[in-house]
Amino acid sequence: MGEIVAAGLLAHVPTIVLPEETRKELNEGREISLVPGLRRLREEIFETLDHDTVVVLDSHWATTVEFVVSAHARRAGLFTSEELPRGMCRMPYDFPGDPELAASIAEFGDRHGTWITPIDDPYLPVHYATINLWKYLGEGLPDKKWLSIGVCQTGDTEDHLRLGRALADGIAALPDRKVVLIASGALSHTFWPLRQLRAHESSEPSHIRTPEARAADEQCIERLERGDHAEVLRTMPEFLTHRPEARFGHYLMMIGALGEERCSAPGRAYSSYENSVGTGQMHLWFDRPADGWTGAPAPAAAPEAETEAAV
Repeated sequence: MGEIVAAGLLAHVPTIVLPEETRKELNEGREISLVPGLRRLREEIFETLDHDTVVVLDSHWATTVEFVVSAHARRAGLFTSEELPRGMCRMPYDFPGDPELAASIAEFGDRHGTWITPIDDPYLPVHYATINLWKYLGEGLPDKKWLSIGVCQTGDTEDHLRLGRALADGIAALPDRKVVLIASGALSHTFWPLRQLRAHESSEPSHIRTPEARAADEQCIERLERGDHAEVLRTMPEFLTHRPEARFGHYLMMIGALGEERCSAPGRAYSSYENSVGTGQMHLWFDRPADGWTGAPAPAAAPEAETEAAV
C-alpha cells in the first residue's frame, strides 16, 4: 500500500532562480530567506527521506473542465517563462515521471465526484511553479520521479478537496509507493501596480499589498504551524477574500490528500514570511506523524454527488 511520507507548502517565486547578486540588489543587500530554506530542505529532507515520487500541486497550471495530471515517462527540455523571460530563460530540466501513479490517481476521479485526466503529450507546457522547485529539490537526484497536477480555475474549495481525496486513494492503491506532496504556491497574492511595483521588491513583510492581507497570512501561518488544519478549512471563505494564489487550490489539494480537518500535522518553517512584490510567501513543511496523518486509519470514502456552491 502506497503512502504519503511528507508534504510541504512551498514558495516558487521567480526571485529564487535569479543570481544571488541580483537577489541581494532587490533586497537591500540581503539574501531572501526562501533560498537557504530550499537548500536546507534539499539537505535535510529530499536527500535523506525515503521516497519514490514527488507530486507538485502546481498553482500556475490552470485547467478549465477537469483536473489534469502529467503522465509522462520523462520530461526534459529548456524552460523559458512567458511571464518573466528575462529572469527564467532557457533553464534546463530533465526528470522521470510516474505514469503509473498518474493513471492510478485518475481512476479515483469518479469515486470522488470529480474529473481527472492523465496526459502524456510531449508538448504539454510545464510551469515554473514546478520547475523552480525541481531545480532546488530534484535536480541531481535522477532516481526521483516528479509529476504535476494543475488547479482547476472553475473549481471551488470542495472540488480541490475532492482532487486531494482521489490523490490519496491513487497513491494508496499502488504497492509500496512513497510519495512527497508539494503544494507549490503563495498565501495572499495581490501584486503592486506596475508603476509602484519596483518600490516594493524587498522581502520585508511591510511591503505586502495590504495590512489586512498580511494579518490574514500571519493568522493562517500560525494555524498551520500548530497543525490546526480544521480551523484553516473552517475559515477558508474569509481567507479567500484576501485572494490567496489560485484560491489556495494547491493547499486544498494537499490537505484533501492528508485527511482534511482530521489532519493535525504541524508545519515547520523553512523560511521567514516574506514579501514578493505584494504577495505573501513562505516555506512550511509537514512531517508525517508517527501515528499517521490523521492519527487513525481513514474511513472508506463514499461517492459524493453534491458539489459545494462556489466560494
